[in-house]
Amino acid sequence: MLQNKLLFNQSSVSLEIIGLPDYSNNENKHQISIITQWKLLIIDQPLIEGDIDHLHSIMNAFHSYSNFIINDEYALFESKFIDIKAENFYTHNVTLKSTKPNVKPLNIKIGNSVLSDIVNCFDQLYASNDVKKIEYDSLNTIPKKGLKDLINKQKISNFIFPPLISLFSIFFISSGFILFYKSVEERDKNEYINWDKIIHSDISISTLV
Repeated sequence: MLQNKLLFNQSSVSLEIIGLPDYSNNENKHQISIITQWKLLIIDQPLIEGDIDHLHSIMNAFHSYSNFIINDEYALFESKFIDIKAENFYTHNVTLKSTKPNVKPLNIKIGNSVLSDIVNCFDQLYASNDVKKIEYDSLNTIPKKGLKDLINKQKISNFIFPPLISLFSIFFISSGFILFYKSVEERDKNEYINWDKIIHSDISISTLV
C-alpha cells in the first residue's frame, strides 16, 4: 500500500511525516491519520527518526522546553526518549534515547536558531489539516528536581558579578585617589614647614646682623 508523505520546512530543519489515511472513516487518500514513520533532518546533524510514540515525546519535549525558556524558568526537560538541557544562553544539549537494546544515546548540540526552527516545524505539523493532530501533553509536567528548587547559577552570576566588579573598581580607584591626595597633601605640608623654618631662620640671622 502506497504511503503518503508530508514535508514541513523551516530554514535549517526539515520534518517528514509518513503514513496512511484512515479508510474506515472515508478519509481523503492524501490524508495521514496513521503515522508510521517520521524523519527530522537538521543541517550538520545526524538524521533523527522513529515511530509515533517517539514523535509525540519529542514534540512535547521541545514544546515544553521552549515554554520554560519563554517563561524564564530553569531550562531542563527529561523523559523516557529525550532530554534537553541548556548549556548556556546560546547552546542546548539534546540527548535522544533509543528503545533498541545496545544502542547508545545520541547527543547533539543546537543553537537558539535551530531550536526555533525545530519548534516551528512541529507547529506546522500541529496546524496542518492533512495530518491527524498530535496533542501536546500538559505543561504541568515539571522535571524531577522541580523548577522551584533549582537555581540558575549562571543567571545569578551574570546578575550579581558585574555590579560587584563595578563597585570594587570604584572602590579601588577612589582609594587610589585618596592615598595620592593624602601623599601630595603631606608632601606640601612638609615643604611648607621646611620653608617656614628657613624663613624664620633668615629672619633670625638678619636680626642678629
